[in-house]
Amino acid sequence: MKLMTAGKNIIFLIIILFILIGTSIAVIFSMKTDPIDTSLSKDNILKVLFIIEDKNIPVSANIIAYYPQTKRAAMFDIPHNIGLILQSLGRTDGISALYTEKGIEVYKQEVEKLTGIQVPFYFICSLQDFSELTDLLSGLSVFIPTPIDIDSEEHGKILLPSGSIVLDGDKMHDYLIYTNEDDAEGESDVRKQKAVLAFLRSINDHGDEIFNTDRYNIFNSLIKSNIKGKDFKKLIQSICKLDSERLVPQRFSGARRTVDGKNLLFPFRDGQQIKEIVRQTLAVLASEDGAAFERVYALEILNGTDTHRLAKTTADIYQSFGYDVVRVDNAAEQNIEKTLLIDRIGNPAVAKIVGQVIKCQNITTAEITDDGHGVETGIDFTLILGSDFNGYFVTSGK
Repeated sequence: MKLMTAGKNIIFLIIILFILIGTSIAVIFSMKTDPIDTSLSKDNILKVLFIIEDKNIPVSANIIAYYPQTKRAAMFDIPHNIGLILQSLGRTDGISALYTEKGIEVYKQEVEKLTGIQVPFYFICSLQDFSELTDLLSGLSVFIPTPIDIDSEEHGKILLPSGSIVLDGDKMHDYLIYTNEDDAEGESDVRKQKAVLAFLRSINDHGDEIFNTDRYNIFNSLIKSNIKGKDFKKLIQSICKLDSERLVPQRFSGARRTVDGKNLLFPFRDGQQIKEIVRQTLAVLASEDGAAFERVYALEILNGTDTHRLAKTTADIYQSFGYDVVRVDNAAEQNIEKTLLIDRIGNPAVAKIVGQVIKCQNITTAEITDDGHGVETGIDFTLILGSDFNGYFVTSGK
């Protein structure tokens, strides 16, 4: 009798144990969140590192930040020659050396350290595979301002017509690799950014042809990522919806120095400026004021001090934030004490954000009549630098 009772108790305990195990498993699965779904939620900014490489060397590397709620996005170029003390290599070198010698994970960690943000996902595409993707999408549309006719020892003859044209895979390969002595500083990086945007835009335009056909298997095989299967598909389908027309590609500036025969770009203020560019851009991206940035704003920067090249270095800062500096000159006077930002378009929300770049609170609005008289043609804001500006920030209050 006691044996029967004991047996019933054991069975009862086993049943309870199975119930507890089942409940625990259910709770664990219910608590487990999908990282893609979390990143794609309306309150989060999706961040992806997009790399085009050639022979294990980054040709182009960009962080794409996308806010699904508004479809606004930002794009930050990571120059291959950003000079850093790379502890894992035991030397000072360009950041791309990490990618070549240590791989994507170590490289991504250094990019996160440089920018001050976490970038959960990455896409990697070789130059050859990007050319194949271009053909898979029936070409990519880009704008080339002037015809390209270059004959180099490394790449041979490169011919590209001017205008808004559709490039096939071979021409896209040439578009990404050519260098031109007449290019302005950073123009090559901007060109590569535009190629990536054209790629994402084309995916969105040809979504049904790519995602719902056998061509997707080919498409998927040409891009490496740290996410696979349905999550990869979900991520690429989302990020290609970004509004490229309102996106201003940004690049980081710095001081150029030669180290061990290499021309390296060392970030200003030990990298703090880069972190501020990224932080402020992402804050605007997800803010209500972000709607104010529907276009690129044009600035003129005038030096009201006797400090040589102050306006030029300030222009570099604003260009890093994605502004178009159309004029750099001396002010009418060189003894101005307080830095002044003049709003010529009557938009105080944008003026405040423009001033925040250098912590300028002294903002005034130019007189604008009903017929628009008083607005300088082609200039949205005028920044007059005073002696309270130390080269990076305004040190005085309003």
